Amino acid sequence: MLPQALNNTIEALGHLPGVGARTAERYAYYLFKNNPQICQEIAQTLSVLHSDVKTCPITFALINADEEKSSLYNDPKRDKTTILVVEEPLDIFAIEQTKQFQGTYHVLGGAISPIDGITADQLHIKELLQRIEPDHVNEVIIATNPSVEGESTALLLQKMLHEQYPDVKITRLARGLPLGIDLSYADQITLSAALENRTNL
Repeated sequence: MLPQALNNTIEALGHLPGVGARTAERYAYYLFKNNPQICQEIAQTLSVLHSDVKTCPITFALINADEEKSSLYNDPKRDKTTILVVEEPLDIFAIEQTKQFQGTYHVLGGAISPIDGITADQLHIKELLQRIEPDHVNEVIIATNPSVEGESTALLLQKMLHEQYPDVKITRLARGLPLGIDLSYADQITLSAALENRTNL
């Protein structure tokens, strides 16, 4: 039998996505046998994670707790007339690494998935539509993941935007992204090509 504290650590680490029982055991033992300062640093960063990070009220990107809006939205060099729509906040960092996009972002907070109980009204679609007129948006780039859920969400966005703002150009990332991959795992070359070769819907 393992000591209870070690068992508790293994169980806690097992909650992380992609971490199975054996991996959790290896992580827990690594943390135990190495410098205790590593555990202290991890514990300290986790203790302030929720208090020091929040979401931008306009773009729903992740920002520091002391910021009012996303710096990528407030930056005067960014083109507010172009919005790139992603599913999750980390997708923004993947796009930003390409240095190809100079517009602003909008995070939906997921994709439509009836199996998981995620419906359209749970996503930040209404907030996206509310940005069109104030920011004088002339193009919306839909960059949902190329999955069944992502495609369903993209089709709904396309329909709603066409109905309410028929003059707004709607594009989708080019099909350079392989089916089933998350944006946060795509390489910069693939993302750059997808941005450059986006197509009209």
